[in-house]
Amino acid sequence: MDRYGFPLPQETIVLLWSSIVSVYGLGGLLGSVCCGYLTAKYRKKKCQMLTNGIMLTAALSMGFSKRARSFEMIFLGRLLYGIGIGFAFNIHPQYVGEISPKKLRGFTNATVAVFLTLGKVAGQIIGLGELLGNESSWPLLLAFSALTAVVQLVMLPCFPDSPSYLLIQKGNEEAFLKAIKQLWGEGDHQAEIEDLKKEKAAMPSTKHLRVLEVIQAQSLRWQLYVMITVMTTLQLCGINAIYFYSFEVFRTARFEEELIPYLALGVGICECLSSILCSSIIEHFGRRLLLWGGYASMVLVLALLTVTLSLQHRFFWMHYCSVLLIFLFVLFYGIGPSGATISVMVEIFNQNFRPSAFVIVGIINWMGLFLLGMIFPFTVEYLGPFCFLIFMGILAASGVFIYLFLPETKGKSIVEITMEFNKLNYGKTHVFPTENNFPNGTSFCTRL
Repeated sequence: MDRYGFPLPQETIVLLWSSIVSVYGLGGLLGSVCCGYLTAKYRKKKCQMLTNGIMLTAALSMGFSKRARSFEMIFLGRLLYGIGIGFAFNIHPQYVGEISPKKLRGFTNATVAVFLTLGKVAGQIIGLGELLGNESSWPLLLAFSALTAVVQLVMLPCFPDSPSYLLIQKGNEEAFLKAIKQLWGEGDHQAEIEDLKKEKAAMPSTKHLRVLEVIQAQSLRWQLYVMITVMTTLQLCGINAIYFYSFEVFRTARFEEELIPYLALGVGICECLSSILCSSIIEHFGRRLLLWGGYASMVLVLALLTVTLSLQHRFFWMHYCSVLLIFLFVLFYGIGPSGATISVMVEIFNQNFRPSAFVIVGIINWMGLFLLGMIFPFTVEYLGPFCFLIFMGILAASGVFIYLFLPETKGKSIVEITMEFNKLNYGKTHVFPTENNFPNGTSFCTRL
């Protein structure tokens, strides 16, 4: 109105809105693809500091968009937020996994899911109408991520680079030992140090393997199968459908309209608490059990939920059963796949292969989100609650695959995990390389 003196046509508004929503995924894909090469060249800690600069720029663009009367600034901010999270989703699990001793590696890797769900819950809370979710305060809501970016930007210089990076990539044993002492404190860490030295000795080169070479390498074939399976299942397990249906279930259960945002907040809090629980038990139960056990539990809940949603108009009490099952599904999702997936992906690749592997993870993640956003509304329209049957099939197939082919990684060094996968990659009776999976002199990098 300010620019042209008349309102936009409805179809143009819908186009702008959908563009602003979807450009986040495009930014995430762009950030994930670029992250592998940049982290290999400039270190993960330095790249994470750059990420915070991107997030601050995005927050400023969002925060001043209303004052500038510019929807383009919202579009730009949304794109930059996507690039930032594309970087962060790759860097965070790699960095915390590399700085952790074996006994805490599962716990620290699971914090990725904890902080993702904590961010969603924080967004739900501050997005309530009583706080920042109103007509006057929405620019502050969209710029709120600047707070965490500032905190991290101030704190990150106090932390060292990961010990494995300092030893394997830089060959600086003095800085490596200093980093271990700073991160792990005083004590006997000789076993961990020896494991990292064995990992270095097993590598013919300190350069990173290229993305296409990771895909083609026989020594990484089953690691890739596992990674693709767990990441695809995380996207197609039905959690987005559950969140979609939760609002319909709450309304058909005749909860008051003003209570529904708080019930949705309860679902988010349930996911956050279950992710915290996962980080506490993952070192006890291991990654493999949490994955296939979580998939099996989610299949059972989806089967029951399909029945209750189909019968909700015949029996009034079915609505309340559906509400209970929604909370149960989110609980099993948080305890199992949400936390254990990232831990597995960090642990099955060594220092040289991990950045490029996470480029592939990022592509699967963001392409999956985009395709799910495009296809899911039509699936719901044609199948209704029976769309859960598709997710049940995916979960069941993934559960069987993980049960049969994923070796337990709890408490094992990268070299030991690699040996377990070599039995699948080369066959149990085949004499496979243990120290040197690639010819000497091969040049590696993370460019596509």
